[in-house]
Amino acid sequence: MIVAYLRISTGKQHLANQQDEIRRFAESRNLTIDRWVTEVVSGKKTEKDRKLGALLKRLKTGDTLIVTEISRLSRTLTDIMSIMGQCLEKEIVLHSTKEGYTFDNTINSKVLCFAFGLVAEIERNLISMRTKEALALRRSEGVVLGRRKGSCTKLNVLIENRHEVMRMLDDGCSIAAVCRRYKLSRDTFNKFRNACPAVVEAADRRQEPRGTAVPGAE
Repeated sequence: MIVAYLRISTGKQHLANQQDEIRRFAESRNLTIDRWVTEVVSGKKTEKDRKLGALLKRLKTGDTLIVTEISRLSRTLTDIMSIMGQCLEKEIVLHSTKEGYTFDNTINSKVLCFAFGLVAEIERNLISMRTKEALALRRSEGVVLGRRKGSCTKLNVLIENRHEVMRMLDDGCSIAAVCRRYKLSRDTFNKFRNACPAVVEAADRRQEPRGTAVPGAE
């Protein structure tokens, strides 16, 4: 089976140029396109989140995949190498018409894939290096990195269990008991109360005097 894959990033772009390009290529090689697969999606998404992922799973040994440019497969070299690797492993022939690349089971294709893989590895290392340098710069500027202690995750735990928390309060449990149950601080509970107005009345009924310690709380 010979499949042509066409991708554009936005609906404002047109597929006609890619279709014409692939038709001319197929005619020059005496190939007949059995199926056209088109989609409008960003190349930043992995193939698993696109029609391309399902297409690669269906293709079998001896099938052919044609694109106008390697960048139609993805916008990142890492993903492109992953797709090429799948094609080589399943012995699927991959053609890129504009660049004139043909990836098959020949030694030349394997050498070319190795070159792409080396560039992809360099790209990953550069991204990692830039990330580390940016984090080091922010630390040197006094920026506190990471999630603030206590807040986000534990607040979400309370929000997800708000019905149970309200039941505990209505059954006579103290706010301190609720904090101990979910292993969080009184400050986090107060944020939860502000985020969920429905809990305010139940919490106010069980309001404890200020200064009450919460054993085991963070």
